[in-house]
Amino acid sequence: MIELLRTRRSIRAFQDRPVAPEHLTLLEEALLRAPSSRNSRPCRFVLVQDAPTRQALAVAKPGGGRFLADAPLNIVIHGDPELSDVYVEDCSIAAILVQLQAHAMGLGSCWVQIRNRRHDASGDASSHVLRLLGLPARLEVVAIIGVGYPAEDKPGWRPEQLDPERVVRLES
Repeated sequence: MIELLRTRRSIRAFQDRPVAPEHLTLLEEALLRAPSSRNSRPCRFVLVQDAPTRQALAVAKPGGGRFLADAPLNIVIHGDPELSDVYVEDCSIAAILVQLQAHAMGLGSCWVQIRNRRHDASGDASSHVLRLLGLPARLEVVAIIGVGYPAEDKPGWRPEQLDPERVVRLES
């Protein structure tokens, strides 16, 4: 596991080829195996591969998500606030697990924040995505993960780039 964490980076450039069906199956399993508070399972997922929908998702918010149009797979991660008051945390856990699974298979990925972001002057990014996908308005889109075969090579962060001051050990 630590080697995955040492080598994973956010990838925003992808090869122009679809994600293999066997990889899709494992990504779906990773999403479905994500833990949730009290096993409430408030998270839902839409795997988008068609180009027109990916283009529309890429402009869900101004800037930061344009690469989604070129990612052969977009995973829309959304939660149901009626099922859990901590759906954001549960969706976030699912998001990182699917990114680690993608990396373990040689795929690249990058998170696009949707929750609490504007789409345009008329509304927020989450509502835009929900309308686009025909999902109920009571749901909240937390993030979209772009996934595909990397077209860029980024080395993992070197140990000296880490900030150990962010960790405090309380020992007896």
